[in-house]
Amino acid sequence: MLMEFESIEYIYPCSQKPAINGLNLQIEVNECCALIGRNGCGKTTLFRLANGLYRPQRGIIRWQGKPLRYNSSSLNQLRQEIGLVFQNPEQQLVASTVEEDLSYGLCNLGLPESEVASRVLQALMEFELSDFADTPVNYLSLGQKKRLSIADVMILKPKLLLLDEPTAYLDPHQTRNLLTILEKVRVMGTTIVIATHNLDFAYAWADRILVMEDGYLMLEGNPDRVFGKKKLMNELNLGIPLAIDLLDAVEKEMASTGEIPDTKALKSILKKRFII
Repeated sequence: MLMEFESIEYIYPCSQKPAINGLNLQIEVNECCALIGRNGCGKTTLFRLANGLYRPQRGIIRWQGKPLRYNSSSLNQLRQEIGLVFQNPEQQLVASTVEEDLSYGLCNLGLPESEVASRVLQALMEFELSDFADTPVNYLSLGQKKRLSIADVMILKPKLLLLDEPTAYLDPHQTRNLLTILEKVRVMGTTIVIATHNLDFAYAWADRILVMEDGYLMLEGNPDRVFGKKKLMNELNLGIPLAIDLLDAVEKEMASTGEIPDTKALKSILKKRFII
């Protein structure tokens, strides 16, 4: 077991309602999880608890079998092993150029200059940022900034990567690039948990879907199992991925006509059902 949340409760100051309420969750080594739920369900709060930015009022969070410790040295070590990428990359980028930004965290660890230079060079190549090494960070596109923010975390070689809404504001091309980056991270042996509203992305990418509601884990399982509970997903105002909805439409067409829809019929189904 990589990380475990046991009966976790967290209440923000000046609030009476728990943001995280009796949450129980286990994250296995080398799995890719998508965390979904409505705004305010607790996804971002959960990530900040996992990274030690917040401390729960009740319950125990275990990292590799041991309860989290909240002293400065323990948290510094934890944040090297658990990387958190915020939704807005500009909250995470601190230096003037891409190369300087990548070296920032390593320099704070007091690593030798030779190791810092080696890791930065490797990160530039792995995340296809070599052409931007001397580029000012504020000149980067949003997709490039997101790529840099992930590289900033991965350069520390974490065991767990948490990404909060990584596809937000990205166009389809940038989203495909992100999938390529995540596959590289996965090959490195890093466990990944992504909080997202993009159900199509979650369905295509994740090994396991985690559904949160009102601060607790309501449902979990492989994508087909979770999105197979269509009534519940609609009651939660989450809906289901386009691929599943399309398959349902095709099945209904086949049931009514007794034939497999041809290309023209499929286009007609799409126009009627999804208004595209």
